[in-house]
Amino acid sequence: MPKTLSDIKKTLDSNIGRRLTLRANGGRRKTIERCGILAETYPWVFVIELDQKENAFERVSFSYADVLTETVKLTFLDDDKAGGQ
Repeated sequence: MPKTLSDIKKTLDSNIGRRLTLRANGGRRKTIERCGILAETYPWVFVIELDQKENAFERVSFSYADVLTETVKLTFLDDDKAGGQ
């Protein structure tokens, strides 16, 4: 991922609508892993719509600073082949 908040936002803006895997620090040595679609980006946060079959929540949001500090790690999935970006 890019190294500045504005670069992270630009990267996410260009990937709206793509499937991704989200890994987030859940605290106390827990890691949360979810799949979903990057739905929207706003000036300070972005929104991910989670797969409904697997999750109790419909949507989650994070700040670009979460990506910068690696509290949240995003891996975009390719529809044509297995693997991430």
